[in-house]
Amino acid sequence: MVINLSEQHSLVSNWVSELRDTEIQQDRMRFRRNLERIGEVIAYEISRELPYKTVETQTSLGISNSRVLAEQPVLATILRAGLPLHQGLLNYFDKADNAFVSAYRKHHKDGSFTINVEYLSSPELENRIVIVSDPMLATGASLVKTVQYLREIGRPKLIHVAAAIACTEGIEYVLREEPSLKLWCGDIDDEITAKGYIVPGLGDAGDLAFGGKAQY
Repeated sequence: MVINLSEQHSLVSNWVSELRDTEIQQDRMRFRRNLERIGEVIAYEISRELPYKTVETQTSLGISNSRVLAEQPVLATILRAGLPLHQGLLNYFDKADNAFVSAYRKHHKDGSFTINVEYLSSPELENRIVIVSDPMLATGASLVKTVQYLREIGRPKLIHVAAAIACTEGIEYVLREEPSLKLWCGDIDDEITAKGYIVPGLGDAGDLAFGGKAQY
């Protein structure tokens, strides 16, 4: 299932508009905060689908029967661009376990690229609910590689994906490779360049959030 939050006429579309704006992008703190806000909204939406249990809560005047999460999800993010979106999820799922994956594009002289995964820090994933933050779902290659890598160390019972902007082509690829995923997108664009960048997109989310990087 794919959910485009910009179709719901909420503040998400306002924040996505600011993420795309080349003038507003100059303010890195605001760019990161807008990604974080989108993560918070996605966290709330996902929370509505998670299992709950009833517990007794002692108040100063008596006992209240309260509904709380039956289990905590694992929040996983793809370094480095995913960190602000991940923080938004963590603001709401503040007791969650966390996983970090260093999936990145290795560009070659012929213009092609491969996806390298060199590092993973993760709790036990067996039969857990996992939420993966990937702010720009372009070709979908890095997301699929990350999910496959996570499945190697455990078998999550459900995986949600949080993306600020996704591309139709990337979504189709992801769901072909991993049809059980549920995708939550701030917005969805239809075009992608030969180099794998979303159009109109917003540019390089990692560079806009944290500054440019040298290519090694």
